[in-house]
Amino acid sequence: MNPRHRTPRGPLADALAARLSRFDDLVEVGVGARTDVAARLAEETSVLATDIRFRTVPDGVTFVRDDITDPETGIYADAAVLYALNLPRELHRPTRAVARAVGAECYFTTLGGEFPAIPTDAETLPAGETLFRVTGRGGDS
Repeated sequence: MNPRHRTPRGPLADALAARLSRFDDLVEVGVGARTDVAARLAEETSVLATDIRFRTVPDGVTFVRDDITDPETGIYADAAVLYALNLPRELHRPTRAVARAVGAECYFTTLGGEFPAIPTDAETLPAGETLFRVTGRGGDS
């Protein structure tokens, strides 16, 4: 494993991994520089990470450069779940649209006290973070 990418055992990474690792073929949208959750999930399932900028990811995680607002949908075609951490409000709808286009579920956390811009069910994780699951309610708006 790349020494720069130790697999963290923090409570949030563990809680998210416990919740999402039951799925095969996960895609983290907008991975950024914080790769702890992707690294943790890659121990148990297949993880692809995307971002608008090139990012270094841990061993076991595949990276593809993509813009979720103008996506190459084929990148996401095999995904069972798209998930994003600290997803800005303006990316809620585009992320949901890609998930719907490929028939994947969609989960995300928000920035600070932001509320989802789309219909979701909320789940409080043991680490105190709220994980939102996009629902079928709300049409395409």
